[in-house]
Parts: sequence; structure tokens; C-alpha cells
Amino acid sequence: MIRPKALKKGDTIGLISASGATPPEKLQPAIASIEKLGLKVVVGETCHARHGYLAGTDDLRAADVHRMFSDPTIDGIFCIRGGYGATKILSQLDFDMIRRNPKVFAGYSDVTALHIAFNQLCGFVTYHTPMPSTEFIRQEMDDFTWQSFMQQVMDNEPNEFYLANPAAQPMTTLVAGKASGQLIGGNLTLVTASLGTPYEIDTRGKILFLEDIDETEQRVDRMLTQLQLAGKLDDVAGILLGAWTECGPENPEKPEHSLSLQTIFEEILVPVGKPILADIACGHCLPTMSLPLGRTITMDADNQRVQVMR
Repeated sequence: MIRPKALKKGDTIGLISASGATPPEKLQPAIASIEKLGLKVVVGETCHARHGYLAGTDDLRAADVHRMFSDPTIDGIFCIRGGYGATKILSQLDFDMIRRNPKVFAGYSDVTALHIAFNQLCGFVTYHTPMPSTEFIRQEMDDFTWQSFMQQVMDNEPNEFYLANPAAQPMTTLVAGKASGQLIGGNLTLVTASLGTPYEIDTRGKILFLEDIDETEQRVDRMLTQLQLAGKLDDVAGILLGAWTECGPENPEKPEHSLSLQTIFEEILVPVGKPILADIACGHCLPTMSLPLGRTITMDADNQRVQVMR
């Protein structure tokens, strides 16, 4: 797995949206937040475009991805936001060209569709990180989140280091044990949406990270069940569970008519018998850590430790 060259001050970032349209009032603050890191910004057409809920047509969004990967003056690519739409452009992407031009690619949520494709079809590490128009410009973007982001995309980090939660937010063990494998995954909805497509996630021998937002407990149950029936959970080496933001009962006034996430995890994931760590501080939350998707990690569920190996 190729590790793209780390960014440094003075490098140029291509800012795009492969998914949802960017609110106009958030564009300049997003640009400024990147420039504060000492980086230059080239703004893609998709940051100005709108096609309903999308950041322009599928053709435009695919072209923006191609432009940023093919341009040798662009050192890294940040997705300005998530939303919906990245899956729609997969069939239009030139993966051979992208494979020849690996560079830092960062984002999360709907961007999961591109992470899976770039990891599997292009063979380079990508970064599950907060994004410029959503987290970067929020006043509560904390030191932990910034430092984790910088460590992943800008620091020449050591070959081995730990992915640790903030001190006040311990990880929890659902299934004890140790496992090693390539770190994959991201947003549960997008992981599940890949099934049955040419871009289906390959979980064999890998550590699967999952998180989501604004899904009822019933929908989380349905998606995990789909992964189970597709054999994707049997194939994993281990599982990391991140934040499940606003993922509660469909009717908050009658929670007894639902199943808690804990119960869902215990009924679907625990019987798989693979090591599972929960409460990873990553996802639609702050603070949040950044993850190097495609790197090999070792998870020690007994002692709540996750180490990036190479």
C-alpha cells in the first residue's frame, strides 16, 4: 500500500466536493481554515456548483476529482464536505490515472465511497478526517482534533504510533482479543451501499471501522444485518466502532419499542467472535481522531490499544 507524501507548509491543496453542495457562506471560512495551516488552496468548480442537493452534475464532480489528481502542482486533495453523491461518480473515474498520481486525499462521511475505491483499486492510503466547511470552521474544533489531523496528513509520523482517544473518553471492549490487518471502512451507510457493486468493500483479514449519524437504531440494525448476511463480518480480523451521533430510537418517547445500539452490537457483532473495540473517538463528533485508511494496524481489545504498524 503506497503512502502518499506528507504535506508541508507551502504545499497546494485542491479543494473539492464529490458529494453535496457547499453553502456559499461557508466557502471562504473553509478556505481560510486551510490557509491557516500554511497551505495554499486551489478551489475546484464543485465548491461553487449546485445541482439540487449535489455539488454540480456527476460529470462535473468526476472532472474535479480528475483535475486535482492529474495536476502535478496539487499536493493534496481535501473534500470540503460530505452529504451525498460520491457513489454516483465512481463509474466515471479514471482509476488508472489516479493510481499513477497518489497524493494525500482527506475527508469522511459520504467520502467513504472514494476511500474504499482508492484503497482497493488504486492501492494508496487515504485519510478519514474532519472537513473544511463542517468541522474546520467550528469554534469547538479542539486541539486533539487538530493535532490528530496534522499527525496524519502533515507530519512525517513514525512508522509505528498509537491511535488514542482523548484521556477523558476511554475506549471500551466488546470482544477481547488481538488482531492485525489493514484499516478500512468509514460510514456504515456508505460501506453497506458498496455491496453488490464493482466497488464492494473487501473485508477479508482487515480491521473494519464503522460510524454513522442520523440513523435510527432500526436502520443501524438493518445495515449491520446486511453486512452479516453478505459475509463481510465473518471475513474481518477485527472491528472498531466509532461515534453513532443521533442514532437513537425512531420514537424517542417510546425507547422500549426499539433496541439500543448496545443490544444491536451484542446480538449481531459480538457473536462473530472477532476482537471489537467500541467508543473510538472518530466520526461525526468532536473531538475526533483522523484515521489512515489502508495502513496496517494492530488492535489490542484487552487493553484498549490501537497501533499503526506501517
